[in-house]
Amino acid sequence: MEKTDSLDNYLDPHYITRSNWLRAAVLGANDGILSTASLAIGIAAASSSRDPIVLATLAGLVAGALSMAAGEYVSVSSQTDVEKADIEREREELKEMPEIELQRLAEIYEKRGLKKETAIVVAKELTEHDALGAHIRDELGLNEISQAKPIQAAFASGAAFTGGGILPFLVALFLPLHGMEYYLYGFAIFFLVVLGALAAKTGGSSIGKAILRITFWGTIAMGLTALVGYLFNVNVG
Repeated sequence: MEKTDSLDNYLDPHYITRSNWLRAAVLGANDGILSTASLAIGIAAASSSRDPIVLATLAGLVAGALSMAAGEYVSVSSQTDVEKADIEREREELKEMPEIELQRLAEIYEKRGLKKETAIVVAKELTEHDALGAHIRDELGLNEISQAKPIQAAFASGAAFTGGGILPFLVALFLPLHGMEYYLYGFAIFFLVVLGALAAKTGGSSIGKAILRITFWGTIAMGLTALVGYLFNVNVG
């Protein structure tokens, strides 16, 4: 039987296609685990009862998830505004000085390795096909992969923070009160290691480096927070 499938069916998607949602999800989950566990450790180090730890952890989880989603939305929306402004400016320049824009496009292709004559031909053909699209892609460096998506980033960050933050919350809720800060630290490091490995696997990067990086900075953050709790040594329960 003759094969009719296109070449696209045999090509794996590049890891860069996952960069937008993966960055937001990893950042959200990492922040959820780390900030919620750090907060719980700080309270546990200064408390003799469970209620303040659980309450502070839950409050940190809810506030952090909403803050993460809102912050990501505002940040990426600002990036989107800049992109739209540049695209509009490019549209106006194409109307006002098409020859200069054509030359600019040709120079870009020449710098990438094409001969001058070939670069001019390519620039002319792409301009005839879709002038604005060519300049958006090759002059501004924008494409479907890199283009900012505020709602997607906000949802990924907020959901990932919640998923990450609920893990130390469950530790604070169910594990023995005695030595709670050590339980929180141990499980948080375990969660961070799993997250680092999954993120590295999904993104095609080194798992070992990801685990080392996330463990090192997680230990510092939680250690400093626990130190604050011990130094104040205020019985909040």
